Amino acid sequence: MRLGLSRRARDQVVVTLLAFLTALIISSILIAVADPKTRTAMGYFFQYPWDTFTYGWAAIENTYRALFEGAIFNPTTARNGTAAGYLNPISETLTYAAPLIAGGLGIALAFRAGLFNIGGQGQILAAAAAAGFVGFHWHMPVVIHLIAALIAGIVGGAVWGGIAGWLKARTGAHEVITTIMLNYIAIGLLNYLLQTKGFQDGSSGQSISYPIESNAQLPLLFGNPMRVNLGIILAVLAAFFVWWLMKHSRLGFRLRAVGANPLAARTAGMDVRGSYLTVMLLSGALLGLAGAFQILGTNFAVTSDVDGGVGFDAITVALLGRANPWGTVAAGILFGALHAGSANMQQYTPIDIVQIVQGLIVLFVAAPAAIRAIYRIKARGDSSGVELAKGWNG
Repeated sequence: MRLGLSRRARDQVVVTLLAFLTALIISSILIAVADPKTRTAMGYFFQYPWDTFTYGWAAIENTYRALFEGAIFNPTTARNGTAAGYLNPISETLTYAAPLIAGGLGIALAFRAGLFNIGGQGQILAAAAAAGFVGFHWHMPVVIHLIAALIAGIVGGAVWGGIAGWLKARTGAHEVITTIMLNYIAIGLLNYLLQTKGFQDGSSGQSISYPIESNAQLPLLFGNPMRVNLGIILAVLAAFFVWWLMKHSRLGFRLRAVGANPLAARTAGMDVRGSYLTVMLLSGALLGLAGAFQILGTNFAVTSDVDGGVGFDAITVALLGRANPWGTVAAGILFGALHAGSANMQQYTPIDIVQIVQGLIVLFVAAPAAIRAIYRIKARGDSSGVELAKGWNG
């Protein structure tokens, strides 16, 4: 039995890697087509075909090299011999990855219970408002202030997610609809707060909150100018917690059972409604942690766009990670690298290409049957899209 599970897990890894490779190949074609020199050379392709391939390959090489240098290692900045010169690209990748990992874990946890939480934006905004208020309004010692702000963010996200869970449990309202509507409500409430005395920084004359006190900010791991902070460590600890919860706790077993078959779980005497509320509270709490990272780790002031798109990118991260905590960590780092390297990529290709790469990765990862058909891989067990929604049981 263990051997069968191991083979299935390896099979899923192979399919995911091939999906990623396929997305990069198609993206490479788009990069070449988007290059002005390549398009010009296409006009006289039959006279000098080599020019088209030369310019196209140069565009692809320059774009992916820029991505690597912006996200992992840049030989140019490393020549100064400083730690920042060597580590700054990795620092940026991990800075972007921390909220993506936390948010992705929240979405993945809901997947495991058979729910589709797409209210990450609203939960992150609620968390950022709560953590930001504690961060600029309260005055406390260093460690205590940071802990209080983090807890406020977690509670804010949990409450916002719990509303959708309560509606699902009490009325059967579909979580997709309720979380979408709660996103709009969160946006409206935050805009109201940003124009309210006591929350808005009146001296700026803009829709922005007071700045977060330094006592409540997440400490930098390697000091200035590198931005990577304690958030990445907390995100990995959150992944460990989710892994333990779902694999070794009674609550995790109940949530997985409800996600696999709610009717069978109800017949077995499990509290399905209570499970829906519980998992949305936990999912919202993890997204709230992502919101706290946004406000306490990078932005340091609440604005209407403080979520930075993390709420929706977290869905992509959870899908790419196949609702597996450690897969979500890897997917979060991958998307963090894409974000970190996108600025360098703009020198050679439109920024939209990065979003296309992300979209293609999700498209192929979410359609493993297509990858199996392309590469003629024999299926092992259930690898359908339902498996993504119901979670990984390994």
